[in-house]
Amino acid sequence: MATITKQVVVLAGIVPSWEACASGGDEFLNSGRCYISIKNAHAADPRTVTIDSQVVCSQGSDHDAVVVVTAANDEKLIGPFPTDRFNDGDGKVQITYSDSAADMSIAVFEVP
Repeated sequence: MATITKQVVVLAGIVPSWEACASGGDEFLNSGRCYISIKNAHAADPRTVTIDSQVVCSQGSDHDAVVVVTAANDEKLIGPFPTDRFNDGDGKVQITYSDSAADMSIAVFEVP
């Protein structure tokens, strides 16, 4: 599992950068003001991104956030991630991918 560094968005603007998604999943330190950008560069196959919810709801179910990113350079912005629902014991959000994250890239952004 790779730890992704957050990019803090500022009024003057930033030049965003993406990195390859790790086949074993990714994680990032979450403030509750973070969102992720996921790109799928595969020509034909969609990819599924799963953000692990760390708590069960009042009905006893665990509701992970599951997002499908279609093919051909589709991009999805996902978030924000409430800390009480998505942070693990280290304050991080855990992300996994279908198809070993082939042809996918990720960036994590935080709004101050």
